Amino acid sequence: MDQVRYQSLCQHQHPLISQLAKTIESTWNSEFVLYPYKIPTDLGYVEGSLEGEKLMIENRCYQTAQFRKIHLELAKVGKHLDILHCVMFPRPNFPLPIFGVDLVAGRGQISAAIVDLSPISSNKQLPIQYQQALQKIPQAHFSQPRALPAWGDIFSDFCLFVCPTNPLEETTFLTQVRHFLSLHCQLSNQTNPVQSIEPSIVAGQRYYCLQQQKNDKTRRILERAFGTDWAERYLQTMLFDYADTSIVAIT
Repeated sequence: MDQVRYQSLCQHQHPLISQLAKTIESTWNSEFVLYPYKIPTDLGYVEGSLEGEKLMIENRCYQTAQFRKIHLELAKVGKHLDILHCVMFPRPNFPLPIFGVDLVAGRGQISAAIVDLSPISSNKQLPIQYQQALQKIPQAHFSQPRALPAWGDIFSDFCLFVCPTNPLEETTFLTQVRHFLSLHCQLSNQTNPVQSIEPSIVAGQRYYCLQQQKNDKTRRILERAFGTDWAERYLQTMLFDYADTSIVAIT
């Protein structure tokens, strides 16, 4: 991907999105040895039109020893809508939760900010070391917490879903994401792989992806800009794929 183009999109988004994108990539580079992840040639950078406004989507993906895919997506619709989406999918022989964060900014205001470490175990519980680490994070208070969507049973008890109302709350959210991401990277580096693919890990990732694909807001934006078939392919191939969960090593 063209580095200049990526930096240009990042710099022209809402300041919180730009800061978070830089934080995510900086953390990944400091915590992991990153290897290329093959993105379909037509999905790395995409341009379209939504209600007369130019829509741009940038995707960056890598793989590590522990993660089959770590994905950062930035999207911009004209001057009115900015989006950041990030998910880290563990390899099926690593019993790790799924880190995810999303930011949506409309007309300069963050309307949705969510971060979580989603459990993929059959009992819907995070590993004990994650529970202990998350409990030590200082609690953050926001004036406008948001309710999880109907399909949101994939999220943990530690999920933070809010609408930041001022710069202080935006900074507080960014700090919380840093806590979640840092401890996830550290704990994943301390986690040993299991001897073989765990069916529960594969099933957990599949369920996570299928639930995320029920997000009607994301689907509607993609369908209106690119059509139903393209939107379905993008959701299943780029955003929430689970077909390659058999991959247990760097490829």
